[in-house]
Amino acid sequence: MTANPLPENRAPAAIRTEALEAILTEKGLVNAGGIDGLINRFVNDVGPMNGARVVAKAWADPEFKERLMSDGTAAVGEFGFSGPQGEHIVVVENSDDTHNVVVCTLCSCYPWPLLGLPPNWYKDPAYRSRVVREPRKLLGEMGLDVAPEKDITVWDSSAENRYFVLPQRPAGTEDLDEEQLAALVTREAMVGVAVVQA
Repeated sequence: MTANPLPENRAPAAIRTEALEAILTEKGLVNAGGIDGLINRFVNDVGPMNGARVVAKAWADPEFKERLMSDGTAAVGEFGFSGPQGEHIVVVENSDDTHNVVVCTLCSCYPWPLLGLPPNWYKDPAYRSRVVREPRKLLGEMGLDVAPEKDITVWDSSAENRYFVLPQRPAGTEDLDEEQLAALVTREAMVGVAVVQA
């Protein structure tokens, strides 16, 4: 993916976040170690690796893919992926005719157990508004040129449903096993702002 066209000036927000954390820790309302542990888990242990495993399994196992498409929450639960921000997973599949992209227009609802913490661009007001108004143009600016004949569907995540994109399997990967397939899958592809490259 090419450089993000969205604004990256977040220093004031970072400063406010650190100040708020310091105040809450000082008052004994939160445990700094617990916050650090939670962040570390989602950044380093979960990241997008869990979602990539789900995608690879769906590409390799048609029966699992059928379960995933009919009940995403139960299917990802087969891996043990559940919990806060992981309820009500709805899986949408990219195809030759349709490209799906996910946004949360109200805040930043996101399937944490599958993708880890949402990236900054996902939470940015510019992404949240532009992907709804001009998805093809924004995706192009983010490095993904969707063919004009392909429809783009934008899915708005919420507390009720968190959407997860099942990317198209790239050609030339027929001989790869699930571990090798998972290594190809990126967070961006599972949000719909990129495609998986062989």
